[in-house]
Amino acid sequence: MPVRALFPTLIYSARLQGAGTMALNRELLKETRQIRAHDLAGRKWSVRRYPGGYTSYGSLCHLQKMSSTFAILERKLRRHVNAYVRALELDMTGRSLAMTDCWVNVMGRQVVHGLHLHPLATLSGTYYVQTPRGCAGLKVEDPRLDRFMAAPPRRTDGRAENQPWVTIPAQAGHVVLFESWLRHEVPPNPAAGERVSISFNYNWF
Repeated sequence: MPVRALFPTLIYSARLQGAGTMALNRELLKETRQIRAHDLAGRKWSVRRYPGGYTSYGSLCHLQKMSSTFAILERKLRRHVNAYVRALELDMTGRSLAMTDCWVNVMGRQVVHGLHLHPLATLSGTYYVQTPRGCAGLKVEDPRLDRFMAAPPRRTDGRAENQPWVTIPAQAGHVVLFESWLRHEVPPNPAAGERVSISFNYNWF
């Protein structure tokens, strides 16, 4: 065909590999609840900036350095990060990516995580620990959206890569990776149960 795709936005989504994923999720869920119970500063931060939910982003955001369980998750994520780096064809000669931040998020019904990006990071991602049936996914935005001057709307039955927004389902035991400049959000969570995830950033400097 005479049409070709240029400047693609690559999203990585896969199941966390290796034995013991269910046991790891149980331990991560247990520790998340313990962290929330003891993190008074994080609960106060969440009241103002994460209404109805809880995140340790503003208080405890280096959990991979504080907990052996989160350190295990970091090791398991390494192969996925390496695979994503290869797909992006990043020139990492003489450099390495390191997890710089890691925090937990707990979203109850109707909790929302507004549109944002992760400045001063290279790659970002989320690992899903608990995902009640019907819970909100991760919604990503076409980074060219503000440049669609006088463009007609896209057909709703078109391919995902031609849509202005795409929602990636949240699935327990799965990891999603994206470049940190990509704007994303979590729409209001319609599920009754708590949606629990672990977010993180990687950087090369």
